[in-house]
Amino acid sequence: MSGATATDFTKWAAHAKTVDNAALVYIVEDCRQAREAMKGWNPVKENFYADQGMTYAQEQVRRAKRK
Repeated sequence: MSGATATDFTKWAAHAKTVDNAALVYIVEDCRQAREAMKGWNPVKENFYADQGMTYAQEQVRRAKRK
């Protein structure tokens, strides 16, 4: 398994724009838990989930700035 690709980031960013705020919170927390589960066991997946969570969190920040 490799790390996140440019395609992954593009897909996540596009999806993040389509979900509501509650879903963003859920996704970010799910990624955090997955990242923690991989810590010390699978660094590639740990970083994958960190990247995914940060991408969705960026959408949260973008929305907060629009208010």
